[in-house]
This record gives sequence, C-alpha cells and structure tokens, in this order.
Amino acid sequence: MVGFDEFSFAHIFISITFFIVFGIMAFTIIKGTLQWSKNNNEPLLTVPAKVVTKRSNTRGGGNSSSHTSYYVTFEVQSGDRLELKMNGRDYGQLADGDYGLLTFQGTRYHTFERHKKESSV
Repeated sequence: MVGFDEFSFAHIFISITFFIVFGIMAFTIIKGTLQWSKNNNEPLLTVPAKVVTKRSNTRGGGNSSSHTSYYVTFEVQSGDRLELKMNGRDYGQLADGDYGLLTFQGTRYHTFERHKKESSV
C-alpha cells in the first residue's frame, strides 16, 4: 500500500524528536562553552560590595535525585547589582547585609572577604 501509514508516521516522529533533543543539547553545550570563554576573557575584579539577597533553586527530588543551585545578589559601589552562582559552602557562609570585598570574573564568583564594619558601599 502506497501512502502515509503508521510506520511512516512513527519514523518521522522519532526523527523529529531526535533532532529536537539533539538541538537542545547542542545549544546548551555551545551556550555554556561561550559563557566559559567569555568569563576567561574578562578581568579578575575585586570590589567593595554588599550582599543584598540570597536564593536557591532546587530541581528534582521525590523519586529522583535533587540538585540545588545557589545564587547571591551583590551590590557594588556604583549601585549596580549582580547575581552570581556559587557553591553551597560559600552560600552558607554569607548573610544578607554582609559587607566586604567581592572577587569575580565576568559571571564567575571567586571569593567574598567579609568585613566586620559597614563600608561606604
């Protein structure tokens, strides 16, 4: 029988699904590589900053493993704010309102050296 049968539909559907999944994976890898390269080309900066807020994002759980991402928003002297992703250990050592010296490179967090007294940020 010539025409559009169930086998043809299944074959086309599987092919399209494969290309969509492959495209999303390729896009994610390329985007990550470009961000990594851009961060490497940025200068390593150390600036006075204040911890404005913290947040976390947990994915998964239930019957599968979970993954938590940690983010901290810093405010620098100019009033600009930047949100940087960091590991859980560094995240746990920071509190809203902390002042200190933030070291970062592009969107990559390096360190935050807390000062006891409020600075002129």
